[in-house]
Amino acid sequence: MLLNTLQSWDRRQQTVMQPKMLVMPTLRNPALRGLDSTVRSSTSQSSAIPGDSGLEMDLLEDLKTLTFEYGLEEEERCWLYLQGRYLGRMIKACAHATFFCKLLKNLRKLLREKETSRYPFVGSAASDPDEDELKVGIIGGGHLGKQLARVLLRLVPIPAERLRISTRRPETLDELRKLGIQCFYHNSLLVTWANVIFLCCLPSQLPNICTETHTSFGKGCIVYSFVAAVPIPRLKRLLNHTNILRPQYKCVEGFANIWTGNKEVTAALQDPVILQATCPYNPAGGVILNIKWLEGVFYAALNICTEKALPQSQVLQLLNDLFLSVHLEDCGEDRASCPKFHLQDFVSNVFSENLPERRPLPWFDLTTVQLRDTPISQHFLTSTALQDHFTYLYCDSFGISLTKEQKPVISTSFLSQ
Repeated sequence: MLLNTLQSWDRRQQTVMQPKMLVMPTLRNPALRGLDSTVRSSTSQSSAIPGDSGLEMDLLEDLKTLTFEYGLEEEERCWLYLQGRYLGRMIKACAHATFFCKLLKNLRKLLREKETSRYPFVGSAASDPDEDELKVGIIGGGHLGKQLARVLLRLVPIPAERLRISTRRPETLDELRKLGIQCFYHNSLLVTWANVIFLCCLPSQLPNICTETHTSFGKGCIVYSFVAAVPIPRLKRLLNHTNILRPQYKCVEGFANIWTGNKEVTAALQDPVILQATCPYNPAGGVILNIKWLEGVFYAALNICTEKALPQSQVLQLLNDLFLSVHLEDCGEDRASCPKFHLQDFVSNVFSENLPERRPLPWFDLTTVQLRDTPISQHFLTSTALQDHFTYLYCDSFGISLTKEQKPVISTSFLSQ
């Protein structure tokens, strides 16, 4: 009897506690029909009532009293620019991660084509095309992890079955699960599977994650860390891994805040103005990327070729095809003025003179590349032709074709600091 009474009370409480949704009648006045179509757009917080021809609306939408700025005192408003910096860093971080994945995806495609041309009769059996597809894992399901997943899914694009997330609370990622992304909590399983791992966790969570995963990384797996508070040498020790990329961003004064227009990163990266501002050589918006990240990207591509045992002569041709394939208006038909990569751009002169043409390049420690000068360091900072080609490649990868007049401002004064 007591059990039945409690169950009956529980059902009544659930009925009472269910949120009520405001249903507005369809507007009959012809003069108000424009308003009718505007109000009809519902948000994810409201749900449809079957069989009801009325309208749905979010009562909280556009209420200024619920905005972050409303609760600030006048003397606190001077700190609102930090919002723009936070959003700018997130947009740039996601844009550069997207570009990196696009490059890796194209590189794997070029390698597969080269392998097929070398072994035309056994190419299909030598490598499974599905296995060659880029596999991306994200550790961390917070705001950055979710934004990054949406961006990679839509803008690279990474197929949903090739994108997985490991987080302590996978039940909070139902929206991403509905898109076909596997969400679970098993960090070591994820790093064993993926070609690229994005670390989107808190600094306090990193030691436990490294303890779980440091024995599971394959040599070729690239760890891309967004954990800004943990420097590269410590990451190397914690992970017992050298194939690590860590972009470093710096905020500088004197630039207009252009980051507050779009709240969703995916939408922001479809705005040509925002997209050009994310170009690695562009200081627009006051968020600057250290150019050592770009060196790490190049040497990461070299490691992928080394893992495939590709001869160094073919590696250089592959890099030219991958990074210098988008040409400027001034290049001309013969492309004689276009920059080309040479072996001495990546290794010392002594090493290049003694490396046989059929030998692959050595394996590079990406953490060392990002901490010290490399043969290509000054080339990236001083060669305007290389900077222009890379800028055009970057914008072209996002679907923007630039003219000479549209070329973003390029500044190298902050990039190596």
